[in-house]
Amino acid sequence: MAQAGIHALAGAAARKVVPRREWLLLGIILGNVFPDLDNYAVAVATLGGLNTHGLHRTFTHSLLAILAAMAVFFVVAQVRRQPRWTNLGVGFGVGIGMHIILDLLIWFNGVELLWPWDGWVNLWEGVEPPAWFATLLDPAELLFIVLYLVWLAKAARDHHTNADFLATLRLWIIALVVLFIIFTPLAYLMSRGFLTVFGVAYLISITAAFIITIRMRQTIEA
Repeated sequence: MAQAGIHALAGAAARKVVPRREWLLLGIILGNVFPDLDNYAVAVATLGGLNTHGLHRTFTHSLLAILAAMAVFFVVAQVRRQPRWTNLGVGFGVGIGMHIILDLLIWFNGVELLWPWDGWVNLWEGVEPPAWFATLLDPAELLFIVLYLVWLAKAARDHHTNADFLATLRLWIIALVVLFIIFTPLAYLMSRGFLTVFGVAYLISITAAFIITIRMRQTIEA
């Protein structure tokens, strides 16, 4: 699995260089997280006993996904006559692009860049990470999402925004830290069934990060 928290933090770091336009940075962060929501498709296929091949790092990690996202939000902007939806779409597309670049540069798997056509790109072809490191990557998902939520909490306090949500955000941070502590040894000790149990926690955490980002858009836009 990819580290969604790192992608979210990368989107947050774009704050220093992107123009101050309403919902643009929000779109960049959401777009950075969005591609890994394809794990829902993997989960559904797994539960249904179907083949999961071609469901991860394909349709949401492609140039087509970037164009589709920007087009959808542009149409919404025209219908609602609110330019911020165009900004959201541009940011979303930029975020997906950032996610793809990071996946290519720092992870050991490729992406189907030209989906639905054959266009698999893997800059780490033939490189196999140590087994202990590959195992650690799963529970580390939760840790990096925690780091992103900690950044959100700090930004909210610094800008005096979303004060009414900070207590809830703190509970999410504590819960994910506890899950990280639990799942890290289990990743090495459970020979069977770990990914099934962990997958539930992962989907909840990445969905929570996505929704919390929208909920705290005032902080992100500050």
